[in-house]
Amino acid sequence: MRFRLTPRDDSFFELFASTGKILVEATTVLTEVIGSDHARREVLAQRMEEIEHRGDEAAHAVMRRVNSSFVTPFDREDIYQLTSRLDDCLDLMQAAVDLMVLYRVGQLPDAVGDLVAVLTRQAELTADAMPRLRSLADLTDYWVEINRLENQADQFHRRLLAKLFDGSYDAIEIMKQKEIIETLEEAADAFEHVAHTVETIAVKES
Repeated sequence: MRFRLTPRDDSFFELFASTGKILVEATTVLTEVIGSDHARREVLAQRMEEIEHRGDEAAHAVMRRVNSSFVTPFDREDIYQLTSRLDDCLDLMQAAVDLMVLYRVGQLPDAVGDLVAVLTRQAELTADAMPRLRSLADLTDYWVEINRLENQADQFHRRLLAKLFDGSYDAIEIMKQKEIIETLEEAADAFEHVAHTVETIAVKES
């Protein structure tokens, strides 16, 4: 770690840890959404929207802290990027839930559950990693595993697309479900982008 002559503002670590917990909460709701009927999905969508608002508030708090802190725990541009990419994860999961409600989709293919399970694990690993930004120690396993999970999400994504185009669905249903599936896959990518940012920070600060 680099030696500092002035004290740094460590409140960022609490804010990032809070965001990690919010991501886990979002995946819990997302998991329930995919197994629910339309009426229940509407209720859960409202809950997801509330979670997303809390995530936005945490992101704004980080930005305010960056602008008011003389010394930050690591480079300001890295803090901005990490905050933005964490927010992307939440926004994409919330968007997927919105699409399920707006499109009034019925039962989703089983592999959607597998894809959401990947997101859940990514969120758990991210939540576990955020408090460790304080020391930036023992994080290699985190970004390696996130990368492995993102590759797994890509596999589920391909299987889901193959299922959609096997002749079992009409054209309108294909378009609806394809957009939902691709939004979930983008969320998996977003978690990988978070991990890449953490890796960059760790390398810079080592």
